[in-house]
Amino acid sequence: MRTDRLILVATGLVAIAFLPAGVVRAQRTAKPVLHGRHWVAITGKPLAATAGALTFERGGNAVDAACAMLAATCTMWDTLGWGGETQALVYDPRSGKVIAINALGVAPSGATPEVFRDAGLRYPPAYGPRAAVTPGTPGGLITMLAEYGRLSLEEVLAPSLQLADGYPIEGQLSRSIQQHRARLAGWPYSKSVFLVHPGEEWEAPVAGEVFRQTDLAATLRRLVSAEQEALRSGASRREALQAAYDRFYRGDIATEIVRATREQGGLITKEDLDRWSVKIEEPVSTRYRDLEVYKLTVWTQGPVLLQALNILENADLRAMGYNSARYIHTLYQAMNLAFADRDFYYGDPAFPPEEPVAGLLSKDYARARFRQIRAEANDPDVRPGDPYPFQGGENPFRALLDRWRTAPGTETGVPAHDRSGDVMPYDEAFRAGTTSVVAADAEGWVVSMTPSGAWVPAVVAGSTGVGLSQRMQSFVLEEAENPYNVVAPGKRPRVTLTPSLALKDGRPHLAFAVQGGDTQDQNLLQFFLNVVEFGMNVQEAAEAANITSHQMRSSFGEHESRPGHLTLTESTPPWVRRELMAMGYELEFVAINSGPINAIHFDRAHGTMWGGSAIHGEDYGIAW
Repeated sequence: MRTDRLILVATGLVAIAFLPAGVVRAQRTAKPVLHGRHWVAITGKPLAATAGALTFERGGNAVDAACAMLAATCTMWDTLGWGGETQALVYDPRSGKVIAINALGVAPSGATPEVFRDAGLRYPPAYGPRAAVTPGTPGGLITMLAEYGRLSLEEVLAPSLQLADGYPIEGQLSRSIQQHRARLAGWPYSKSVFLVHPGEEWEAPVAGEVFRQTDLAATLRRLVSAEQEALRSGASRREALQAAYDRFYRGDIATEIVRATREQGGLITKEDLDRWSVKIEEPVSTRYRDLEVYKLTVWTQGPVLLQALNILENADLRAMGYNSARYIHTLYQAMNLAFADRDFYYGDPAFPPEEPVAGLLSKDYARARFRQIRAEANDPDVRPGDPYPFQGGENPFRALLDRWRTAPGTETGVPAHDRSGDVMPYDEAFRAGTTSVVAADAEGWVVSMTPSGAWVPAVVAGSTGVGLSQRMQSFVLEEAENPYNVVAPGKRPRVTLTPSLALKDGRPHLAFAVQGGDTQDQNLLQFFLNVVEFGMNVQEAAEAANITSHQMRSSFGEHESRPGHLTLTESTPPWVRRELMAMGYELEFVAINSGPINAIHFDRAHGTMWGGSAIHGEDYGIAW
């Protein structure tokens, strides 16, 4: 006999506290699930989703549409801008393979630990010109179009050009600009772009006002002009796209980016832009039940989701009941084990030492880590494990590992609470930045993307209208904190950005992504389990109640950690709260804790696609 029980109903969303049968059925959702036969386009803003839909209607594939949405979200400063970074997974139906796109910028030539230490900093700054790595998004967008798209850059950028010429600004961005107006006023080009009512009480553009970015529009037109001039000269489509790429990274746009950045105190040089390139890579993956789950490798935090799944497959999650105290505790501990490994072992694979990826993703290593979970209480000092024996090696940093503690600073003798430099507040930093883009079409192309960087408040690079990234802060300065992620010229910081794809029988099954800094793979792990273990559709899973652990080290600001701190939704039943407090957790409650998850499920039985977009934020989807 089934014993499913629905416990609480709050704000139209059913909150299921205990489901012994292991399946969640017939939840009411605030948004309807999307159904599409031909294509699905989902991203962080309604107008940007419309840009994707327009691109599909022009004859573009999912890569073209994803690039159009990327361009639109950057133009709308949807917690990112044009000088940020782009990370993507692309399923190519021609080869049946998942491809990884690494369009993350690098530390400029002058960025060394000594430069920041001499300035009295414990980490690179969170704001300002010295927070910037080289821009990656323009190169990533153009490379994806050249390799996997079919439309021209002119066609793909057409919606963004209209947006840059002027669009009615939404309240979310208006409030963000106003909140950061004091900082923006300190950078002359940012002040010109964002503070359009200087001296007034509300200096930002107001919601509904037409927000015009004439400099950015001119930059986008220069890219299109380079492409079109090359085509008129007889160049191939790929060569024409390369001409646009070169104009940004080697031509007049690059010259102005460097001039304006250095004028404001930044470190980026013309050589930094010229030497940087997009990388097309192999993703990493693991099997969970009958699914192959793909992530970007350890220059992102993506493998933590794979590690957590490897750990959790040793538990009977369904039997615990969805969001029971036992389930929440097990999730929290598994995430902390995986994130502790992230905090010590993840970094740019192009720089020595070589990260122990094979050991980290070993099923035997996961079983060993699972045995470390305390059944009845939180472990406030979860530490990185030693994956080297699981790949037939010896840990070169054993001494550092032995001194490592959950709270940053303790392994170096510098108290974690000693703040220095221009840092983000913890609550802002932990969920900082980013948007997500997912797109799919009937031909089989699938894109999952988490672009980020250059969010408001961003330093604008002169007359380009391009905002610069703030990603330098994700480096560390001390080898004792993470020997793989110490800042160095030309090196990519280890980022939180983490698109996801899952295949079943070699074909796309789920594409899912989310914004939110260090919470991203926490949200995505729970979304995935909601679908796979508890039978939710993608909209139900995107809206479902999540938990957030704050025990890992933040990737931003002062890299703080809050062991035992757990965020739950307000609908959490009192008996679950009591059990968790008895296990040593410090609880806080919010109305929505799901994160702005966007996802597509592929219904092979009917040849259709299901789209889901969470109710947190302004994320939006369109399907046909």
